[in-house]
Amino acid sequence: MDGQSSLATVRELEGLPFYKPQGQEVELFEYAYRHQLPVLIKGPTGCGKTRFISYMAHRMKSRLYTVACHDDLSAADLVGRHLIGDGGTFWSDGPLTRAVREGAICYLDEVVEARKDTTVVLHPLTDDRRILPLERTGEILQAPPGFMLVVSYNPGYQNLLKGMKPSTRQRFVAIRFHFPPPDLEVEVLIGETGIDRKRAQVLVRLANTMRGLKDHDLEEAASSRLLVYAATLMLGGYAPIAACRAALVEPLTDDLETIAALMEVVHATFGE
Repeated sequence: MDGQSSLATVRELEGLPFYKPQGQEVELFEYAYRHQLPVLIKGPTGCGKTRFISYMAHRMKSRLYTVACHDDLSAADLVGRHLIGDGGTFWSDGPLTRAVREGAICYLDEVVEARKDTTVVLHPLTDDRRILPLERTGEILQAPPGFMLVVSYNPGYQNLLKGMKPSTRQRFVAIRFHFPPPDLEVEVLIGETGIDRKRAQVLVRLANTMRGLKDHDLEEAASSRLLVYAATLMLGGYAPIAACRAALVEPLTDDLETIAALMEVVHATFGE
């Protein structure tokens, strides 16, 4: 594998991932895909954004390139660059370019974490041109009908330095995600882990109590992902209180007083 491959997780069509729709997001995504519209997914950490994209890629029978964006992600990381090999220099496509060439879905997770100049390369792909200019090679790639650009971010975890510019945001069809309502989140937890319904209900009740503390003592809310971790530990025979501390409390804060307060909630919820 060349130097660009490590940037993106490439998922083939193996099996349909488990996903429970919250609303009309499946229908909207399919419509956007058929009509070649870019999609913006926004919602809190761990609410199912990435799982949804994986699920939809399988439904659409499309290859999926997933890029986890970070502070040092450059336009060249997405588009490609010249590398040095045994026979001299050669061009290596980045994940965005590969997705365009192959007519695949390219998913940029937490796109606001990338460098500001990175989003500029997305603009020609998000209007009626649907092109990707490769300045280093002189190519202008026309995106085929199967290509789709999807980006995501957490609007509740932004500051003035890491927001999406309105000029970029208005190029996308947007889908807002929330944590599932309790009854649906119970079904998600059961379907994802196989935990029994009673314990799933207790875990979801605990998560919603902890989410009520968001913006008071916690920067992030207890996510559905962390609930899955807690349930997995419990199914493996780990004590429920200890599982909740490891999966639901410690990942949310380093403050000892806040940890103690959250553990009181855990003990109260489990009646111990």
